[in-house]
Amino acid sequence: MTITLNPQQQAAREWFESLRTQICDAFVAIEREAGSNAIFQFMPWDRTDHDGSDGGGGVRGVMKGKIFEKVGVNVSTVGGAFNPEFAQSIHGAQDDPNFFATGISLVAHMANPHVPAVHMNTRLLTTTKSWFGGGADLNPPIAYNEDTDDFHARLRAACAPYGPDIYERYKAWADEYFYIPHRGMHRGVGGIFYDHLENESDALFDRNFAFTRDVGAAFLDIFPKLVRRRMNRSFTAEEKHQQRIWRGRYAEFNLIYDRGTLFGLKTGGNIDAILMSLPPDVAWD
Repeated sequence: MTITLNPQQQAAREWFESLRTQICDAFVAIEREAGSNAIFQFMPWDRTDHDGSDGGGGVRGVMKGKIFEKVGVNVSTVGGAFNPEFAQSIHGAQDDPNFFATGISLVAHMANPHVPAVHMNTRLLTTTKSWFGGGADLNPPIAYNEDTDDFHARLRAACAPYGPDIYERYKAWADEYFYIPHRGMHRGVGGIFYDHLENESDALFDRNFAFTRDVGAAFLDIFPKLVRRRMNRSFTAEEKHQQRIWRGRYAEFNLIYDRGTLFGLKTGGNIDAILMSLPPDVAWD
C-alpha cells in the first residue's frame, strides 16, 4: 500500500489496527477457555482505484470456533476517487470525488443462541471534509435485560465525558438506523451510532479521535464479559432455530440498508471482507 497518509490519518490507522489486535486476542482467549484451538485467519487484500492506481487495501480476519461460530474483524485503509454518482451521496464529496478512509469493522455470530451477536465499527473518512463515525450495537437472538442494560451502561460511560446528552443522542440514532422497515422491527437491542463528527480543527480532531477510541475500548471491555456470562448455557434445537430465523433478519438489513456494505461495494473493496458480516447458517421459516 503506497497511498500517502498525513499524521492524523496515520494515527487513526494505527489505532484501528491496534484495536483489531486487542479484540482478536480477547476472542481467542475465550476460545481457549472453552477448550478450542480456533485462531483467526488473516487475509490481506489490495485495492486498485478505477484509474489503475494503488487504492490501498486492508486485512480480513475471520475465526470459526466453538464459541464464535463466525467472527470477522476487518481493518482497511483505502483512498482514491468515488464514481461521480456515488460521490453525490457522500459528505463533502459532491464537488471533489477524492477520498481517504481508514477503520475497523467487526461482526460476531455466536454458536450459542443465548450469547448475543454484536457489531462494532469505527472509522475516519476524509473528502473535502474530515470526520469520524461508527458505533456498536448488540444483536441477541434471545434477549436478556441484564445483558442489554450492561452493554448500554458501558457505552453511556464512554459517552459521558463528551457531554450530558451524547449517549441519548447516539442511542436514538442507533435505534433509528438499525431498523428493518420491511419487517417493522429493530435489528437488535441497540447501542450507539454516530457519524460526521467533523474535524474542523486539530482540537476537534483530538476530541473526536479520543471519543472514537473510547467507543472501541468500551466495546472491548463489555462484550467479552457478556460472552462469558452466557457461553456455557445449554440450549435446545428450537432455540438454535430461533437464532437462524433471527440471523435472516440480520442478513436482510446488512444487504439492503447497511451503509458500510454499500460503501465497500461502491469503492471496489474486497468482496469477502465486505460480506464478512453475513451469518454462517440462516433460516427463513
